[in-house]
Amino acid sequence: MDEALEVVDVAADLGLEGALTWLLRVVGVLLVLAGIGVFFLAPEVTLLVPVGLIVVGFVLLVAPSVLLLLAEFA
Repeated sequence: MDEALEVVDVAADLGLEGALTWLLRVVGVLLVLAGIGVFFLAPEVTLLVPVGLIVVGFVLLVAPSVLLLLAEFA
């Protein structure tokens, strides 16, 4: 966790927190869409795979905000 906060702190110092935030959000949206696509288009795949993709996607949608908030307090 400390390494992630260091990366966010360095990105904030360089003025790249907006780009880092949007990059993680785009990856999160893509993972959510991939999970939904796997759920509907590949019925032979177990339920764990699409649900895992969707959960990781939602975490990446929320994580940038939480990391930037934690970096401000650190």
